[in-house]
Amino acid sequence: MSGQTVTIPDDRAFASFKAECLCDEGWSMSHNKGGITVWTQGLEEGKPIHKMKCRMVCKDVSAETMYDVLHDIEYRKKWDTNVIETFDIGKLTVNADVGYYSWKCPSPLRNRDVITLRSWLAMGKDYIIMNYSVKHAKYPPKKDKVRAVSIQTGYMIQDQGPTNHCTLTYLAQVDPRGSLPKWVVNKSSHFLAPHAMKKINKACLKYPEWKQRHNPGFKPWLYPEQTTLPSIPLSELSIQHAESLENIDESSLAEIQEREDSD
Repeated sequence: MSGQTVTIPDDRAFASFKAECLCDEGWSMSHNKGGITVWTQGLEEGKPIHKMKCRMVCKDVSAETMYDVLHDIEYRKKWDTNVIETFDIGKLTVNADVGYYSWKCPSPLRNRDVITLRSWLAMGKDYIIMNYSVKHAKYPPKKDKVRAVSIQTGYMIQDQGPTNHCTLTYLAQVDPRGSLPKWVVNKSSHFLAPHAMKKINKACLKYPEWKQRHNPGFKPWLYPEQTTLPSIPLSELSIQHAESLENIDESSLAEIQEREDSD
């Protein structure tokens, strides 16, 4: 999001995000296997902004189920093995909130976290969830993590008709606040992103059964009257400028081989 003040995305912002998800111009394909395609843009060693787009065809998963899985914070803690901590801070409107998310980075890099303003919109049987970084005085950067910046990140879910499958597009424009080594850049597009998409697909297949046992009627992203989050005013938030955060040089760090999670 551009500008100096925090704003809640309007219909034009969602339309712009959808257009970028669908546009192939200016993107370089780096992975195309097993129904998952990854493109990158400006992903070069030493460049601060990392831009990536992934698309996956999900068989036997409806757009509605995918939308629920990406929203359900309690279920994310079950399937997202990269998550360290995630929680909602407060609501802004019926389709916008603020939350915290921290995640594990490949060793020996320092782990990252973000505070984001997230908004969502259902457009017929298609859905968009997107976010950008904000600052909140009660949640400053932590000493043991690097505060990254989401310039704009999100998902677009497209219903693929009566065959009960959907297409998921993930678009990320992030400043990781650090000079990353080339192996991280390569690993992100060739392994980490496809692996993450597979995990989402697998999580979707298991979600209906899990949800039946865990508060099945509770879906505040669909029924905003169910939310228990406190309302927070926009005045408590400000734009998170990357220049004001710590910037570290990890470009010389060598990769540490770790046991990868099985699919």
